[in-house]
Order: sequence, then structure tokens, then C-alpha cells
Amino acid sequence: TADARPPSFRRPYTSVLVVPTGVGAAVGGFAGDALPVARALAAVADCVISHPNVLNAAMLYWPTPNTLYVEGYALDRFAEGAWALQPVHQNKVGLVLDSGIEEELRLRHLQVADAARASLGLPVVEYAVTDAPLEIKTWFDPKCGKSTGSVGNSDSLLRAVDALVNQAGVNAVAVVARFPDDDPEDSDCYREGKGVDLLAGVEAIISHLIVKEFKIPAAHAPAVLPLPLSPSVSPRSAAEEIGYTFLPCVLAGLSTAPQYVTRRQGTLDSGCIVASDVDSVILPRDACGGDGALAFSRTARKNKVHFSCAYYG
Repeated sequence: TADARPPSFRRPYTSVLVVPTGVGAAVGGFAGDALPVARALAAVADCVISHPNVLNAAMLYWPTPNTLYVEGYALDRFAEGAWALQPVHQNKVGLVLDSGIEEELRLRHLQVADAARASLGLPVVEYAVTDAPLEIKTWFDPKCGKSTGSVGNSDSLLRAVDALVNQAGVNAVAVVARFPDDDPEDSDCYREGKGVDLLAGVEAIISHLIVKEFKIPAAHAPAVLPLPLSPSVSPRSAAEEIGYTFLPCVLAGLSTAPQYVTRRQGTLDSGCIVASDVDSVILPRDACGGDGALAFSRTARKNKVHFSCAYYG
């Protein structure tokens, strides 16, 4: 008998939400304060593509089935058309811990991995400790004021990831690096919802290193000592005040993050989402100069993509 179902001529509406990391965006510059925006967008779009700076909220997270968790370097390559996104049922997540993390703080993060497996059923399959401290340094760029920094032993980080990929078979990686304790003036400003996140710039550097080298989903959570209790913490920063680590949201995001498919692996459009599938791009009005934003703007002219610069930069 003939198929009684009516033909479908409608393809999914796909939107990309980008808030650059470490620039002090009024929405998206703090601990998960862009997550409500992403959830609202997911309620009206069929598919939302965003990145950890938007979707992470330290101890909190909000699973949204039609939202794809894509690391920033990968998002830029996706926008350029060099990479595609392959949705997955579940990833095997590995955890890299900086050997510079103190023993008690290391145990706190391992307990998060245990809890994620036991309570959420997340596939955190193995962890590795770097063979040398990563020696993270952070500072503000004097030219533009955004946060940045350096990874002193990036080779040690990549060796740990390599071991997880080749020995444990993981296809997504969470990293926890020991960050220097903040200057009280900088941390107080950020906690009050006024400053720039000093940690965010180096977090992006860490995940970019891994994704560029291994082409798998990756995200970072900083290891820092708990700050003294303060009665003046802004709600936008409060997600980072309620536990010992910022790792839970990272593990949750990576567990279903799409895999990255490159041209060398074959055609980009076989069951994948490609840049030409994007219908709209939303980002802060004064943060339109990134690689991904510029690539999407070129696509917008060719494919009539709606390019929106929102008033929350």
C-alpha cells in the first residue's frame, strides 16, 4: 500500500549562538548567564549550535536535546565549511587532571566523575594525570582588556590526551587544570557581576589545543581553591559558588557533544550538519570579528542566512 504519511518539505531550522569567551559580555560573560538565552532559542529553533562558554554553568547544567555543545575552535572550522558536526547518542569521555592540582582538590574532581557516572549515567570511562604541571598563567590583554594567558607545559597536556585516546579509546576529553588563585580585586569584581572572567581566555586556549590536534570534543574546568564566603555575589556568578569544582556541566556537555568530521574523512554532508544548514547566527553586537563570525557573515551573503547582532555585548 502507498505510504499514507504526507510528504515533508520542511527541513530543520538551525541557529548558532556565539558569545566570545573572556570579553566581559553583559550576557554570557559570567557563570552560565547565557544559558537562559540558549534555552529560549532552543524552544523556537529545531537545532541550536553553541559552545561551552554559553552552555556551561559550573555546578549547574540544563540538558536540551536539540542543542549541540561545540568547542570554539571546532565551531570556527564548522563556520568556514572545513568541518561538519555528526550528532551522537553518547561519547566515551576521558578526564585529564593537571599534576599541579593539590591532592585534596584532585580527589574532589575524581568524586565529581564518580558522581556523574553513578547519578547521571555519564560515560566517564578513564582519567589521566599529566606527567608535568601545566603551569597555567592568566592576565588581561592590555590592548583590549579581554582575558588571556598561557599553558607552560602544553606538550604534557597533549601527551595525557593522547594516552586517553589511544589506550582508553575515549572520543571526548574534559580537562581540569590548576589555575593560579585570583587577585582578590579581580575576583571580587567578577563575583559582583561587573568584571571580566580572568580564567576564560586560557580555558579557550586549552580546549583549542586539544581540538586542533585530536579533532574530538573537548572542554575545560578550572581547579581553584574555594573563595571566602561573600554576601555580595551576583546571581550571574553564583553558579561557581555552590561547590568545590566547575566540572559537572563539562562532563554533561561532552557526553553528547557532536563529533567533528573533516574533509579528509570523506564527504561532509552524509548524516552531518554543515555550515550551509545554518539559518541564523546570533552574537553580541560588538564581538563580530572572530573567525567563526566572519565566516558565517560570508555564508550569510551567499545563502541568505539571518545574521543578528544582539544588544548584550
